[in-house]
Amino acid sequence: MNDHEQAPDRTRLDKETLFAYLDTHLLGATNGVRLFEAASRSWDGTAGGAELADLARGISGERDTLVRLIHALGHRPGRLKMAAAHSGALISSVNPINLLRRRSGEGAQLEFEALQALLRGKEALWDTLLFVADTPAGRREPALDPTELERLLKAAREQQQTVARIMRETAVERFFSN
Repeated sequence: MNDHEQAPDRTRLDKETLFAYLDTHLLGATNGVRLFEAASRSWDGTAGGAELADLARGISGERDTLVRLIHALGHRPGRLKMAAAHSGALISSVNPINLLRRRSGEGAQLEFEALQALLRGKEALWDTLLFVADTPAGRREPALDPTELERLLKAAREQQQTVARIMRETAVERFFSN
């Protein structure tokens, strides 16, 4: 950097980038709720199915929390992105990963792996926002509540553990035959 160049201003949040990031996660969350609902139907009548249904309800509530956060930061998601989110949610509700809703085979395994990937993405969101909330610029944003972000981060990690446990407990149904 020469004498006439200034260092970039890192004291303000780049809300345009933040909002685009949050919009993308909202799109993923909208699809994720539907994928969890579809997975719970695949395992309906089992303990795992009941747990997946509980997770779907919790994740739906966390999606609502994300919407409130986005609004509290002064942003309204774009209509085009929300239309894409709802279109994707319709596809997700059909459960294209496990179209026949089988409990055996690769589709069922890939369904669990997709759920894990969604939860890892959500974990990254809350972890990133928690980091941002702990910066000088982030501390000036009351919507970025570190206590709430910590709670959401912890929930994402616990949800991952639950899905991983269900995946392990049901592996015999997918990979073993008589």
